[in-house]
Amino acid sequence: MKETVKVAVIGMGNRGQSLLKHCILPQPGVQVVAVCDRYEDRVKLGVDMVLEAGQPQPKATQDYRELLDMPELDAALILTSWESHINLACDFMRAGKYTAIEVGGAYSVDDCWKLVRTHEETGTQCMILENCCYGREELMVLNMVRQGLFGEIVHCQGGYRHDLRQEVAFGRENRHYRFYNYLTRNGENYPTHELGPIANVLNINRGNRMLSLVSMASKSAGLHEYLVREKGPDHDASQMHFAQGDVVTTIIKCAGGETICLTLDTTLPRAYSRAFHVQGTKGMYMEDNNSIFLDGKDNAYDFKWREKWDNAKEYRDQYEHPVWQSYLKEGVRGGHDGMDWLVLRAFFESVKNGTPAPLDVYDAAAWMSITALSEQSVAMGGAPVAIPDFTNGQWTSRAPWEP
Repeated sequence: MKETVKVAVIGMGNRGQSLLKHCILPQPGVQVVAVCDRYEDRVKLGVDMVLEAGQPQPKATQDYRELLDMPELDAALILTSWESHINLACDFMRAGKYTAIEVGGAYSVDDCWKLVRTHEETGTQCMILENCCYGREELMVLNMVRQGLFGEIVHCQGGYRHDLRQEVAFGRENRHYRFYNYLTRNGENYPTHELGPIANVLNINRGNRMLSLVSMASKSAGLHEYLVREKGPDHDASQMHFAQGDVVTTIIKCAGGETICLTLDTTLPRAYSRAFHVQGTKGMYMEDNNSIFLDGKDNAYDFKWREKWDNAKEYRDQYEHPVWQSYLKEGVRGGHDGMDWLVLRAFFESVKNGTPAPLDVYDAAAWMSITALSEQSVAMGGAPVAIPDFTNGQWTSRAPWEP
């Protein structure tokens, strides 16, 4: 077991800066030995953060390839734009470095296969940093499912429902990749926040798998109206046609017979929600009103359910996941209500112990592929599209996920 892991942070945009400051540098037994970004000012910002944390001067570069042959480097954290995740991950796996990639969708199914085959050829671990798998509510519901509270699970829903109009509209000014993605692509472009926790509930890649999907996209109107209002009708962006539909709905069929409904909703005014929803033969959990409905207990309230909103907290004492029981005693840290800290801690522990990544390359490939596959379905008017088995049959015998 390594007492200290030496890591490189590649990508120093807003997400990279936040994780470096709040969840990487403060982690016990983690030393940042290199910082990389294509922009010089961001590299300098990363170096300053490392030095301010009291760590030694890290290597600073705008070319990640300079890091591949660093003998002291144990792991690489890829926090860059979506389009670069897989290529960078494959290069670091070939270099024998534990690799972690931030979330986002894949641009092609071939890229997903490339990720899997590189892992299988090199034996190097790659983890997708899906923080929502470590969310307090998500883990409590997973614990409830595994204890049979909801019976046999039949249907799950999730969403990335987040007003990103400002982020997208000012993407060029802020050097953010979403602008050009929304301009040219149309599909479920950010599937893993909602799909990751659902995949764990349904044992996807671990006794179950996703078989096929259909996707439909609404028209694109929200960004145009926002741009006209914020930048004026004569601004070049106000005259562009954005391909990305305001609301994209994707329905997935699983080998176990379950269905999953995902919703992307990021260019209209709305409140934030991941809309996590799990429904079985004995009851259901609904994130948006934080409630649990159990057959035989709550039926009298089926038409007056508002009286029971927020009742999920009543189940905490019995069903709080052990990970969060310990975490609450330690003290919750980092961003996104503590999820960021937990997912990175899980990655660093796998590096220290030389063990498989908790959310591995097969999870990354399956979840990220939904973007490319949904684009195909949307382009064909909602036609069904097959989802590959990236485990090549191993899903029938792989053990259930444990955080």
